[in-house]
Amino acid sequence: MILFPLEPPVDVDRDQAAREAAEELSKSTYRDSSSLISKALGKVVDWIKDLLDSLNGTSPNGHAGLAVLICLLLLVVVVVLWRAGVLRTSKKVKSQAVFDTARPQTAAEYRAQAEREAAAGDLALAIRSRFRACVAELTERTVLDERAGRTAYEVVTDAAKAAPVLRDVLQPAAQVFTEVVYGNRPGTPERYAAVVTADNAARTARVAV
Repeated sequence: MILFPLEPPVDVDRDQAAREAAEELSKSTYRDSSSLISKALGKVVDWIKDLLDSLNGTSPNGHAGLAVLICLLLLVVVVVLWRAGVLRTSKKVKSQAVFDTARPQTAAEYRAQAEREAAAGDLALAIRSRFRACVAELTERTVLDERAGRTAYEVVTDAAKAAPVLRDVLQPAAQVFTEVVYGNRPGTPERYAAVVTADNAARTARVAV
């Protein structure tokens, strides 16, 4: 019993299949991930060409080659998107809270820690410690209340209510903190400088009465 109508045979040769693979893998979704990934994809396309070459002898109508190509494309797409972080979720991260301890240090202690980490060249850790110094400073000045689990962006919102002038300087620092600490972005001198600026502002900003 035939449940589905038969489709006409699809004749897909090696060059056509390779072109389709190259066109699919050159889409902006994959191309924008990174130049290194783009180079790797070029090698994958060459490998697919060679594989289809060997399949042509056993599959004149190209069906087997096309099926293998689709499977390979799906595998490559999944790997590329995973490496680019598109398929990664935040389930592994229970919280994006600024502090991961119930007893944070003082602002001065976090600040000194950040300076040691920056001097050692570990700017990612320095960014984390310096932003924590900023938040601890705001808490000590009662700009922020004591609240566990507050995220960097919540710091911006809450601090701006008491000191609106802080919003513009805290926003980029909060973004840097979140991207570096929870997004695995590298720490750079420019990013660290943004957090230092926010910390300095937290020490001097006037609180609205």
